[in-house]
Amino acid sequence: MAAYDTKNIRNVVLVGHSGCGKTTFAETMLYESQAITRRGTVEEGNTQSDYTALEQQRGHSLFASLLHCSWRDTKINILDTPGLDDFVGEVVASLKVADTAVVMLNARSGVEVGTELIWEYVDKFETPALFVINQVDHEKSDFEKTLEQATNRFGNRVLPMQFPVNQGPGFNAIVDALRMVMYEFPPEGGKPEKKPIPAEHKARADEMHNALVEAAAENDDALMEKFFEDGTLDEEDLAKGLKIGLAHHQFFPVFCASATQDMGSGRIMGFINDICPNPAERPAADLEKGGSKPCDASARTCVFIYKTVHEAMVGNVSYFKVYSGTLKSGDELINASNSSSERFNALFESEGKNRDQVQELKAGDIGCAVKLKNSHSNQTLNPKGADVQIKKIVFPTPRIRMAVVPPSKAEVEKMANALHSIQEEDPTLKVEQSVELKQTIVEGQGQMHLEIVRTKAEQNFGVHLDYAEPRIPYRETITKEANHMYRHKKQSGGAGQFAEVHMRIEPYFEDMPNPHGLTVKNVDVETLKWGGKFAFCWAIVGGSIDARFTNAIKKGIMSKMEEGPLTGSYCRDIRVSIYDGKMHPVDSNDMAFQIASTIAFKEAFPMAGPQLLEPIYNLEVMCDSEFTGNVMGDLQTRRAIIMGMDSEGHYQVIRARIPLKELHQYSSTLRSLTQGKAKFSIEYAEYAAVPGDIQAKLMADYASHATEEEH
Repeated sequence: MAAYDTKNIRNVVLVGHSGCGKTTFAETMLYESQAITRRGTVEEGNTQSDYTALEQQRGHSLFASLLHCSWRDTKINILDTPGLDDFVGEVVASLKVADTAVVMLNARSGVEVGTELIWEYVDKFETPALFVINQVDHEKSDFEKTLEQATNRFGNRVLPMQFPVNQGPGFNAIVDALRMVMYEFPPEGGKPEKKPIPAEHKARADEMHNALVEAAAENDDALMEKFFEDGTLDEEDLAKGLKIGLAHHQFFPVFCASATQDMGSGRIMGFINDICPNPAERPAADLEKGGSKPCDASARTCVFIYKTVHEAMVGNVSYFKVYSGTLKSGDELINASNSSSERFNALFESEGKNRDQVQELKAGDIGCAVKLKNSHSNQTLNPKGADVQIKKIVFPTPRIRMAVVPPSKAEVEKMANALHSIQEEDPTLKVEQSVELKQTIVEGQGQMHLEIVRTKAEQNFGVHLDYAEPRIPYRETITKEANHMYRHKKQSGGAGQFAEVHMRIEPYFEDMPNPHGLTVKNVDVETLKWGGKFAFCWAIVGGSIDARFTNAIKKGIMSKMEEGPLTGSYCRDIRVSIYDGKMHPVDSNDMAFQIASTIAFKEAFPMAGPQLLEPIYNLEVMCDSEFTGNVMGDLQTRRAIIMGMDSEGHYQVIRARIPLKELHQYSSTLRSLTQGKAKFSIEYAEYAAVPGDIQAKLMADYASHATEEEH
């Protein structure tokens, strides 16, 4: 089959809250276009997109699936995405390569929190978007309420093009205000019969049609002039104006449908074909080093990998968009990130788990390849000599962290390899072997996200992962000045060791004056890799300690700052001044002074008002207003400080500051408290003092643990 030209390609992504019917709608689109001869269902686990065993077991989408179909002379690439907040990375990656977002709304539930989250990304990418109010055949369907919520939340650019007739179990017709016709469907759904709009619906259809005409006219000066002269626009001009408005994010049409009954999808596909932009009509892609890359089939080939999946018996499957040129089977391209050469031995169009081999894909098209050796998500490939990198996808930061309990020693390497492979496939997952915490830490979007990681590790790599509460990266500091000395003296035959160090320790802050009463010869302020500062002042007068021991003394202090006296945590924001001491002409050496300074610092620390610090995060929770009290009450039990609260549509946005320690399993708790009608985000803010009772307990636990290790 010949490759589709860029002008005849449409890339659409189906987005929306979990349960709004995206997968069923995608299945109906494929059936309507005759890409498949039988519609599968989510319940039976036989849809084209939710094809993995995990999705079939759980009954909802977990990963974005690439599908395609032909409509008239156009190829429509369909990206069906998950609606659960835990898998938002799949949505973000799909929006990167899509040219139109089809935002699915549930007529029973209205605009749900998952849709709110996704809309932020639609808005950020400035992706042309249309809304589909689905499930208007449900007995609790409320099209008007859902439309009102969409208008309130997304603005007056949201304009209905259709409304249902006989919504509920008797739903069988749609009034279309763009074409001013009523579509009446047979009981089994499918192709409708066109009928005149009934008299009782004519006034509303006229009002909606006029609003569409005005919206179309606003987007083009010539159309506006014509509208003023004639008072209306013909169908061709109307389509032109709406196309401009949609492309510039100034117009968001609303359709209605029943995906399960196969009613309404054909009209939406027609609109996608006629009005939605092809890839060349979208703005040129931004590049990492500045500039942009227009979608042009006549230019040199440029391919961007937006998703990588590991399949058993196949290996890596790389999903990509051809941003320019024509990619042909057998082409060899260079990875702009690592300079490795990749040969595309075979190209495929994807239909979920099924792949059809093609000879070439032109600019704007989306496809996949297998067994690329050194190329992964967020990487660009070009012909030799080209240095083009499409701007990378910025994935959301993790919101949950867990420690992985290490398996037997024999399986540690196997576990590391499994987590590395899963991380390559899932850029929203972070894996860190923390030297500080002495734990393997995994961070993800939510509890379910990490559960899927666990299942993948077991099913794909034969590794069982157990999760545990991760340790907290506390910091230690001081609140007042203290002076102390320590003499290290050791004689055990032969050369001995001798060093005496007098030091002052005090809290460090920017632009603080030199230590009072001391003659400072040199000040070295170091930014610590774990945050905060360390200032080292050399204030020796008269040569009581030779300057050649400076580095050894500093090294001794730093060794204790890397394992603080209170809980073994890193120390920060401390100034140490060395102002006196003694040395021996024979027995003093670097090791002696290193030991002396380490012990002097350790013993001075408790005298200086020691303070344990904990990481504090900014937390933002968006929840349905009926659950605000539950969320606020839970936050108060977690030592959170409420910073403010605002209304956003019918949602409440709660902003708080909360210790990292108290965020453990917050994702699961919030979902339980709000019946899934909430989302949250976190961002590191600062380190702050731990309350005294908690500090005392942590210090006691550390001392007890240290005693156990000694014995």
